[in-house]
Amino acid sequence: MTDVAARVEAVRARLAAAAARAGRDPASVTLVAAAKLVPPDGVAAVLRAGVVDVGENRAQELLAKAPALASLRPRWHFLGPLQRNKVKALAAWVTCWQSVDRRPLGETLARHAPGARVLVEVNLGDEPHKTGCAPDQATALVDALRGLGLDVAGLMAVPPQAEDPRPWFARLRDLAVAAAVPELSMGMTDDFEIAVEEGATMVRVGRALFGERPQSQAPQQ
Repeated sequence: MTDVAARVEAVRARLAAAAARAGRDPASVTLVAAAKLVPPDGVAAVLRAGVVDVGENRAQELLAKAPALASLRPRWHFLGPLQRNKVKALAAWVTCWQSVDRRPLGETLARHAPGARVLVEVNLGDEPHKTGCAPDQATALVDALRGLGLDVAGLMAVPPQAEDPRPWFARLRDLAVAAAVPELSMGMTDDFEIAVEEGATMVRVGRALFGERPQSQAPQQ
C-alpha cells in the first residue's frame, strides 16, 4: 500500500507541476487510473490511495472487477473500442463512456443509458488500426449525439506513437473549441504532463500508477 500511495502522490505532483507551468488549477484535471490487465486488488489499492476515477478498455474486465470493487465506489470510465452488444451490461456501472466514435453506438447508448455522459473519440492521425471518428467529423458527431439526448462532455484521443504529441494535443483542443465541448481526455503515462500543458481536463494514467502490466496477454487498444 505504501508503494501504491507513493506512486499516486508522485503522479499527482507531476500533474500539479504541469498545471502550474500552464497557469492552471491542478483540480481542473481529473486523474483516471487506466486499469487494463490490472487485477482487482491492484485497482483497490489505488482507490484506497485516493484515486476515484478508473478506466477500463475491455468490457469483460470491467464487468468482472466492478462488483468486486463496488464498496470502494469508483467512477468507471470505459476507454476502449466498444461493441454495441456490450452496452446494456455495462450501463449499470459506467459513469463516462470515453470511446464513442459513431452514431449507431450513440443510438445504443441512448436506448440503454439515456442521458449518458460521453466523449467523442477522435482518430487524430487517421490511423487505420485505431478507432475514432475523423477529425473533420468530430463536430457533426457531437451534434448528432446531443440530438440523441446524450450528455456530450468532450473529446478523447490517443496521438500517433513515436511522434511529438504536443501538436496532436493542440489539434484536439482546437477541435473541442470548434465543437463547443469542455472536456479533453488526452495524455497517458509517457505524455500526460504535455497533455496538461496543452489543456487536458482528463489524463488516463496506467503504468505510472500500477507498474508494468503483465506481458503474457496481448495488448489491447
